[in-house]
Amino acid sequence: MKSTRSRSRSKNNRNRQQQGGNVVNRVFDSSGPEGKVRGTPQQVIDKYNQLARDAQLSNDRVAAENFQQHAEHYLRMLAEAQREMDQRREEQERQNRERQAERDRERAERQEREANQQPQNDPSNAPQPDVGGGDKAEAKGSDEDSGLVETPESKPKPKRQPRRKPKPKPEGDAPQNNGSGDQPEAAE
Repeated sequence: MKSTRSRSRSKNNRNRQQQGGNVVNRVFDSSGPEGKVRGTPQQVIDKYNQLARDAQLSNDRVAAENFQQHAEHYLRMLAEAQREMDQRREEQERQNRERQAERDRERAERQEREANQQPQNDPSNAPQPDVGGGDKAEAKGSDEDSGLVETPESKPKPKRQPRRKPKPKPEGDAPQNNGSGDQPEAAE
């Protein structure tokens, strides 16, 4: 069974390891000359300053100086934490500015590339859709290879002449059918 003393030490060690975190909002237990003072660094500073004023009013200069030294200790901790937070904030702002500048450069390069490619992809130069169907390259008479494989379905169909009704034959020129079948009459 562990003693309470060893548990207490390990608890204090854990608190020391966590001090690297947010000191500004962390709650401290300060063992001052008149007992414990508990609170955030600003609350502890205010409490020690109040105790120092009370000691001065009671003409206890030693106690007043002691409370002021305790307040100064927490004031230094708070100032150090603020300085670290400011440095971190400045570093993050610097990194954010660098990232934004990089994004802006990439965006400008992308727009420049698109602007350079614009004449090739200009809508005014784009082929108009072929309403009649067929191969667009052949319809425009272009020698460019579209990279597509030509299939029989993709080849344009030859235009057919519309079907005409047969002309009626004059009656005098038509061969006479003698009723013997399909054989025409032999000439004599």
